[in-house]
Amino acid sequence: MATSTNPRPTITLTKREEQLKTLLLAAAQTMTTTTTPSSDRAEPLVLRWAGGWVRDKLLGIPSHDIDTALSAMTGEEFVDRLRDYCDEPAHRERHALLPDDVGRLHTVPRNPDKSKHLATSTIKLCGLDVDFVNLRRETYTESSRNPVVEFGTAEEDALRRDASVNALFYNLGTGMVEDFVGGLADLEAGLIRTPLEPLQTFLDDPLRVLRLVRFASRLGFKIDPAAEQVMGDERVLGNLKVKISRERIGVELEKMMKGKKPVESLRLIDRLGLYHAVFTDPERAGMPKPDTTTWKTAYECLEQLEANKTPGSIYDLLVTSEEARYYAWSLATLTPWEPLPDDPPLKSGKPALPLPTQAAREGFKAPNKLSDVVTAAHRHRRAILALRDIVREKREGLDQRDRFGMAIRDWDARGGNWRLQVLYAILADVAERVTVVDEGGSYAWDDVLAEWQRFLDHLVELDVMNAPTIKRLVDGKMLAKALGVNPGKWTGPALDVALAWQLRNPEVEDPAGGIEEVRKRREELGIP
Repeated sequence: MATSTNPRPTITLTKREEQLKTLLLAAAQTMTTTTTPSSDRAEPLVLRWAGGWVRDKLLGIPSHDIDTALSAMTGEEFVDRLRDYCDEPAHRERHALLPDDVGRLHTVPRNPDKSKHLATSTIKLCGLDVDFVNLRRETYTESSRNPVVEFGTAEEDALRRDASVNALFYNLGTGMVEDFVGGLADLEAGLIRTPLEPLQTFLDDPLRVLRLVRFASRLGFKIDPAAEQVMGDERVLGNLKVKISRERIGVELEKMMKGKKPVESLRLIDRLGLYHAVFTDPERAGMPKPDTTTWKTAYECLEQLEANKTPGSIYDLLVTSEEARYYAWSLATLTPWEPLPDDPPLKSGKPALPLPTQAAREGFKAPNKLSDVVTAAHRHRRAILALRDIVREKREGLDQRDRFGMAIRDWDARGGNWRLQVLYAILADVAERVTVVDEGGSYAWDDVLAEWQRFLDHLVELDVMNAPTIKRLVDGKMLAKALGVNPGKWTGPALDVALAWQLRNPEVEDPAGGIEEVRKRREELGIP
């Protein structure tokens, strides 16, 4: 296999990493007479730190998670023996172990549906999260992405990995970086390349397509042209739809959307033609395929908005937490679905779940909270646009604080996070109205975004941005007592009437005016 011709780089360990290394090597010396499950031959136990930790250390990126590859022992067996070793007072003193330096053993069982082909034992050691698993080789069949897994050599373990830069080892015994697949050269070149032939690699495990997208966007690397050429192959995309659990796809997407450059992931998904294999319901026969030609405008717009976080900007007003940022980028993935007509109502008469929600919930198993925001954003989009138009065209009702405030409360009550619902409306509006000006990637969205900025500025001027959290002056018990009736179906609508009065009269603290407003509309509200 290819190896780097450059001198082997060295890795400088932190104090805690050095402490961990010394501990593991000392413990391993007490376990050197062991056998592999596939052989009766005794052999020394070799420990290697593998994959992402090695890559990140060589790139100068801090890393607190370490994967430890064992040459001739399962991870669970090693950790069990390691804990016995650490229970000896002399050993704890020798390695200066504090009470919290050796955590509890946690074994993640084998779960092929979630890409866990071998049990992994995890333990907190010396302040670091450390996984232990044996070196292995994997053999795939055409009918399944779940390989036959056996003990293997370091080279076989490197060959089974998704990318060469993730296939590097740091040998604890020699202190040397080991490269069996040319990962060092690719790391230096900023290249994401599969250790084996790309098409077969992706057919064996189509999830690797998304993993390569994630690593390329996270590291700012380019994907090997030979791999790019087959990532959108119909056979690969077909396998991605049917052989990969949607939960696992969701894990990869969540890592992309929570990363530093989610836009790079979306650019790759778009350019490589992966959209319809990811953002869809694979179990639904005849699931529509949205037109993605304008999708680029939406995600590039969000990138532009995120770059401007000045106080009062669109992004500053609408994206208020890290969770909201993750949701915002997730919403940006769904704008191609927005122009499609809704499904017919269900037999019960209830509206069908919006297509964007189906794509999120079934495509990447979006959590319920995010799915609720997607549903609300779709269903409230017209109402949001209508209020935007009042501001844009300076129509009647422009200064009706209760109209804007009650609308915001309604959006928030029916799905949550009204600010992200507005952001979705902005991105869908941009995708619908804005086109690329030139090949250089310029967009004529200034006028459209200016309209939305004026809308948000108006909400700030009306002081309704926090309308969902306004404390009511009038409650149900107060109303029932004042009107001399028992609470009933009328209570909710009556409370809204009182709150609308409160929004029109923000300086008033006496609830009497709100009660009187309800009293005037007693017959209309059906109050006995």
